[in-house]
This record gives sequence, C-alpha cells and structure tokens, in this order.
Amino acid sequence: MIFKPGQVITRRYLRGDRCSWLQPMLVVADDPDGLLLWHPVGSDCARLVDADGNTLHELPVDQMRDAKLAVQAWTGYDILVLMPPAAAYSVWWFFRDGVFAGWYVNLEDPYARRPDGVDTVDHVLDLVVSPQRRWEWKDTGEFAERIGHPAYFDRAAADAIRAQGERLVALVEAGEFPFDGTRTGFRPDPGWPPTLRLTPDLLQAAQAPRAGG
Repeated sequence: MIFKPGQVITRRYLRGDRCSWLQPMLVVADDPDGLLLWHPVGSDCARLVDADGNTLHELPVDQMRDAKLAVQAWTGYDILVLMPPAAAYSVWWFFRDGVFAGWYVNLEDPYARRPDGVDTVDHVLDLVVSPQRRWEWKDTGEFAERIGHPAYFDRAAADAIRAQGERLVALVEAGEFPFDGTRTGFRPDPGWPPTLRLTPDLLQAAQAPRAGG
C-alpha cells in the first residue's frame, strides 16, 4: 500500500504485545527513497506510562505496573522523519521556528506497513547530530541495561544495532546523504494542519493486545 501526500497516518513503536509509542504523522512523500513524514510542535503523541509514572526509559516493559498510553503534546522541535525502505533506522530533521536545528537518528526495526500507518520496534540506542555534524550517542546506559532482556535484544542483536549506528556515524562524518544538507531548508505546506491529533479510536486500537513485536 502506498500512502498519499497530505494523508495523516500513525507511526507506532511496539514492545512485545504492547504499543509503547503512538504519533500521528502527515505524509510528505512515499516513494523509493522512503516514507517521509512531518510532525509539528504542539501535536499529540502518546507514550506508555505506568501507574507510578515510569516510562520505558526507567523500567523495562515487563516491570511496568498497569501501563497505559498517555497522550501529551510534542514539544521542542518540528520534525521531518525519513524511514528508508528495509532500513533499521529512521532519520529526523529538527526545526525550531522554521530553522534547521540538527538531525536525530532513531535505531529501530525496518518498518511494517498497515492500512493506517506503520509499526516498528525501537532499539533504544540513538544518535544526536548537530547542524555542524558533531555527533553523540544517546541512551547508552539504558541500551546496556536492556541487553539480554527477553523483551529487548540479546548480545548479538545489540552488537548489530551498535554496528548500524556506527555505519550512520560514518555517513555523518563524511557529510553524505542524509547528512549532506538535503532537506535542511524544508518548509511545511501552508495548507497542512498546524497540529495533528490522536482520536480516542486510534488510542483504543493502539492499546489492543497484539501478537509479537
């Protein structure tokens, strides 16, 4: 299935049989380069939070008590997200008040399509890249703690995740696509909605038990 420009879909992270993250995204393009999505500041997003206020950054999913998706406002940066076909990562362009503010690399499973969006599994470890292409790892402690957990990844998978990140670091340092200035002047279509919302139906569907992940 191909998504149409201007269509609003949801991008979900799965963890085991749970949806751990849900975000409405506007489709900019869906072509051989990948799925390109837009999410402006002030839009809805939903994160798995337990009864004690813990997120997946604090506890692995099986230790969370009565966890549910909690809707919140996306803050900080407008984001343009590229999900290349069959790639174990997505690349985000950050914009603040229309000015490019850097890249973010989210290491994740290659995405799977569904009629109203895409699903992936977050790999915990990420990269933050400045406009000057200075880079640093993000969430290294959390990544190390999750190695060997049955809901996350074993040592071999963790090594493969780290190796994928290192391949992207090489692209950053070489100034190669997608870190070559492409899309740093991006501007949203003035006809697009200023914010994107999650409906109760979307939240209910996202929290239904699912197999695998």
